[in-house]
Amino acid sequence: MTTNRRAFMKNSMAVGAAGVSATLANLAAIADANAAPTEDYRALVCIFMFGGNDANNMVVPRDPSDWATYSGPRGRLAIPRDNLLSIKPTNVQGREFGFHPAMGGIQSLFNAGKAAVIANVGTLAQPLTKAQYQSGSVPRPTNLFSHSDQQSLWHTSAADNSIRTGWGGRVGDRFALGNQSGSLTTCLSVAGNSVFLSGDTIRPFPVSPSGRFGLDFIDGGSDTAALSAGVSRMLVNSRPNVMENVWLEILNGAIVNQKQLSAGLSGAPAFQTVFPGSNLGDALKMVARLISVRKTFGAKRQVFFAGIGGFDTHGEDQLDRQQELLGEVSGAMTAFYNATAELGLGENVTAFTASDFNRNFPTNGRGSDHAWGSHHMVVGGAVKGNAMYGKFPTQVLDGPDDANNGSWIPTTSVDQYAATMATWFGVPSSELNLVFPNLNRFTTANLGFMA
Repeated sequence: MTTNRRAFMKNSMAVGAAGVSATLANLAAIADANAAPTEDYRALVCIFMFGGNDANNMVVPRDPSDWATYSGPRGRLAIPRDNLLSIKPTNVQGREFGFHPAMGGIQSLFNAGKAAVIANVGTLAQPLTKAQYQSGSVPRPTNLFSHSDQQSLWHTSAADNSIRTGWGGRVGDRFALGNQSGSLTTCLSVAGNSVFLSGDTIRPFPVSPSGRFGLDFIDGGSDTAALSAGVSRMLVNSRPNVMENVWLEILNGAIVNQKQLSAGLSGAPAFQTVFPGSNLGDALKMVARLISVRKTFGAKRQVFFAGIGGFDTHGEDQLDRQQELLGEVSGAMTAFYNATAELGLGENVTAFTASDFNRNFPTNGRGSDHAWGSHHMVVGGAVKGNAMYGKFPTQVLDGPDDANNGSWIPTTSVDQYAATMATWFGVPSSELNLVFPNLNRFTTANLGFMA
């Protein structure tokens, strides 16, 4: 065992214990506030883990025989059984699993019934067995194992269709008219422009986690007065070129939207919940602030997108990087849930994870490489928590779920995962196939993890 491995395990146990203690205290304090939805408001928050999270180490079988099957092929990547944070889902016939040691906050939410695991989710054009995969008799998703392509398919939920809109945006299309502010606050990203939030009519509105919008120099004070005056004059002067005029209209609209959103955020309450000082913590704190001023904009349905990078871990730093990254995800998602409960909206807001793909089950000698089916987390008061949904793969090389070298063939599609949340959000069953064009290829449209 290397020095880095020792440090990893030591830090894991410390982080896990601290996270459990802090989260249990927070959950006890907010229990009454999370009893029932208090208004007709719902929000979906996507946390995308860019690079392909190694979910084989995020959710691990903890029964002794299952852990032995897991630990052999994992080699240097295997997490000692005693370091795993135990969970006992109520619907898996007594099997025990464990979260990664850095995920103490998520463990507490799971045990409190506020989080669930969705097992072996991935991009699928239609249900696919190992025999069908090997024979090529059933279509596969486009460009499997490619970062950019699989990210796109997760965002669009269209594994074999050329669609330029995202499923979050298509969901937003159906509710923008019910929001008094229209598209301004229907789909918002704290991770730059996102295909996920692009609909047929909706376009995502990007917001910096810091609250700055990039056009703050407009009416920004004496330091930017000259620049502000120059831009203001430019905006009112018509141009002979139609493209120039369109550009000016877009810029003017962005400035107006910025002023409206900035003014609304000025009334955001201060949270008692302490968010971690991380990039994702800052991003989810901004999402919580935006949710807190929903009534200012008359928003009844909102879809948000946040992201965290760094999961493309092929090398010897994989254990250390995942310790850091999953700790950041767990800490930020736990604080975010606590903040929504503090607002009395614990059951109105659902946060969920997504990622390019899983990573190979066996180590490549250092880290692990691109794979396919992965596990994900859903957090919120409306989640039927303390449970695992979908089918956990048989973690045996060349076994029934192995496409190649420990790359699990998904048994739950992105379409089913997303449609379950879209149904809770309010998309009627008659429109689900419009939002998810491949959904009718799967037997089950609702996985049942939302109340």
